[in-house]
Amino acid sequence: MKKNVFYEGQVIWAQIDANRHLRHSAYADFCAQARSNMLEKIGLSLSRIAEDGIGPVLFREELVYLREIHLNDAVAVTVEMTKYNAANSRFSFRHEIYRSDGTKCAVVTVDGAWMDLFKRKLTVLPSEWQALVVQLPKSDDYQDVSA
Repeated sequence: MKKNVFYEGQVIWAQIDANRHLRHSAYADFCAQARSNMLEKIGLSLSRIAEDGIGPVLFREELVYLREIHLNDAVAVTVEMTKYNAANSRFSFRHEIYRSDGTKCAVVTVDGAWMDLFKRKLTVLPSEWQALVVQLPKSDDYQDVSA
């Protein structure tokens, strides 16, 4: 069993492209849901985040396709933090998407930061959030890039 799985589900018809495999944007959707589930698990639900006027913003998203995923396949998505900078609240996460037979089908890496939703500018997380973020699962190659 894979560790740090934060999303599991079935591939549905609406997620299939003209080549009869998972469309490119569905990978990003799976990963976004996995990150949301991960944050909720540590106490930072999207509703709590919105109440505090802070939201995550992505700067980069890289998708490496390894194997096809088809209609009705069951998938599992792992999430691990690969970098974090507490001084400016920037983060990087790596997602791995697996079919139910254990085949790794894709690796998705995202870089982002936290934004003040009112000022529409990047912000540092409140100290109570920092204590929660350090609980997120970290990759074996994790880097604390706080300066």
